[in-house]
Amino acid sequence: MTQFQGTRMFALVENLGTLALLAIALPINFTIVLAALLWNLISRPFQKQEIATENPKNIMLTGGKMTKALQLARSFHRAGHRVVLVETHKYWLVGHRFSNAVDRFYTVPAPNKDPEGYLQGLLAIAKQENIDVYVPVCSPVASYYDSLAKPVLSGCCEVFHFDPEVTQMLDDKFQFASTARSLGLSVPKSYQITNPEQVLNFDFSNEQRKYILKSIPYDSVLRLNMTKLPCDTPEQTAAFVNSLPISEQKPWIMQEFISGKEYCTHSTVRDGELRLHCCCESSAFQVNYENVDKPEIMQWVNHFVKELKLTGQASFDFIQAEDGTVYAIECNPRTHSAITMFYNHPGVAEAYLGNEPLPEPLQPLPNSKPTYWLYHEVWRLNEIRLFKQLQTWLKNILRGKDAIFAVNDPLPFLMVHHWQIPLLLLDNLRRLQGWVRIDFNIGKLVEFGGD
Repeated sequence: MTQFQGTRMFALVENLGTLALLAIALPINFTIVLAALLWNLISRPFQKQEIATENPKNIMLTGGKMTKALQLARSFHRAGHRVVLVETHKYWLVGHRFSNAVDRFYTVPAPNKDPEGYLQGLLAIAKQENIDVYVPVCSPVASYYDSLAKPVLSGCCEVFHFDPEVTQMLDDKFQFASTARSLGLSVPKSYQITNPEQVLNFDFSNEQRKYILKSIPYDSVLRLNMTKLPCDTPEQTAAFVNSLPISEQKPWIMQEFISGKEYCTHSTVRDGELRLHCCCESSAFQVNYENVDKPEIMQWVNHFVKELKLTGQASFDFIQAEDGTVYAIECNPRTHSAITMFYNHPGVAEAYLGNEPLPEPLQPLPNSKPTYWLYHEVWRLNEIRLFKQLQTWLKNILRGKDAIFAVNDPLPFLMVHHWQIPLLLLDNLRRLQGWVRIDFNIGKLVEFGGD
């Protein structure tokens, strides 16, 4: 059997096996969702009606396949606003379109494949649906194109996003680090790499810490590689560096590796005011969120956004060293999945839409439960080897909340797991295409060279 045939056979088994596991889970999921629907039907006459806003707006959200878009849709809907959800054509099958928080759903061309079609698609929807505010829930690919949408949509609606040059600066790990350093903020030592020889000729002998390499353009697979440089031998260093797709067109950053505790944040800002903020412990592949109080991190973010007078959504990654210093590693100019921790906060819509200054940034409520994705957690069961690990897993499930499931809006929980993901798997099965992992939180299959 050739390597190509072996790869196709593995893809066949991988896709069929995963579809079988989802089919086994379907009756349980269906029963839970059906019970929730019946409960809503019975209890609706006895529920207290919430007071909606006096000035309801039409809100357009992109990124419809991702849980963070669902969470924002629910937050705006809860406040009395009307939500129009948008995704690219590939993801016409999104389960969130069945949410009772979503009034209309549309698809548009992928921005990296048809930029003009993407922008004109957004404009057509904004006009047809009388959109007042466009809040992009960007994929890494779309964040820059959503900045380009600002002038296109300027005569139609407000675009709650950064200007193109700001987006490029925030999204470029090296430019971001340079900008933060110029503001007197702490960041690791960083070097832009456009040729492997820059690393191979670098003098590591006087450095107190190791370094890591990260692609400046977003890479869903290689971003998890945390190989420390230099390696044990010059030959190993050369082999590793030369294996990476480093070039002028695809620059990388060589960044000082600082040992410590990792944190990730989500921040919503308007005219330099930090209006909504959350912070949680982080890891390379993060699918569990629990708010932690880190005033030193919020102070860093507040200083950064205030100095640059930013308006939009930004996600920062931090390392807190053993001496307590917080270092910003990177910034992603888009919504973070940690926004799911605001599932029960009534003030989210006002934080995005309001113009009056807030006494302090909104943070998750004290009674907000940690959020997780149940199907991710079930998948993790095969990694458990010790009883203590099982106890920890059960504790996390019992004290937390699934980020997709809501008793008053249960259909997305069924449709994401047993419509959206299975259809993506079936398409990969048809093409005998494998995948690296399933991200239920962003509603897609992570693939080499994927979106």
